Amino acid sequence: MKPLQPDTLIRNPTGTPIVTSVVIPCEAVHLWSVVGCFEGFDAFISSLSHIEMTGVGVGALRTKFFHDGHCVVEQLNSRDEDAMHMTWTTLYNTLGLARLWAAMSVEALGAGSSRATWTLVGEAQETTQAEFEQFAQAFTKGALENVRQMLG
Repeated sequence: MKPLQPDTLIRNPTGTPIVTSVVIPCEAVHLWSVVGCFEGFDAFISSLSHIEMTGVGVGALRTKFFHDGHCVVEQLNSRDEDAMHMTWTTLYNTLGLARLWAAMSVEALGAGSSRATWTLVGEAQETTQAEFEQFAQAFTKGALENVRQMLG
C-alpha cells in the first residue's frame, strides 16, 4: 500500500474578478474601521444574522450565519493595517459556491474622502458562472451602499 501524501481541497478560484467600489465622504481610517473589521461584516450586510470567530489575525476563521439559514466559513489570508487591505478565502459554504477568494481595500482620496473596493473571484457550483457573477456584484454593491449610508 502506498503511504498517504499531503493533500488539500483548498485552491484559488479562477475567473474574472468582480470589483465593486464606493466613495464615501469620510477619512480612510474611519472607513477602514468598518470594512476592514473582518469580524464585523454583519454591521453592513443586512442578510447576516451574526458572525462567530475562531482565532485572531491572519489564519482566523469567520463563520457568517445568514438569516435564511445559510452559512459560510472563511479564513483571513492576509491583513495590512497600514496599507488598509485584507484578503480571505471561503473554506466551506451552503451557498453553492465551489471556491471564492476576496479582498477589501481602502484608499484615501484626500480632504475627507475615501474609497472602499471589494474584489471577488469565485467559481459557481450550483448555478451558472454568469448567475454567480450577477449575484456577487449585486451583493457587494448592496453591502457597500449600506456602508455609504452608515458613514456618508
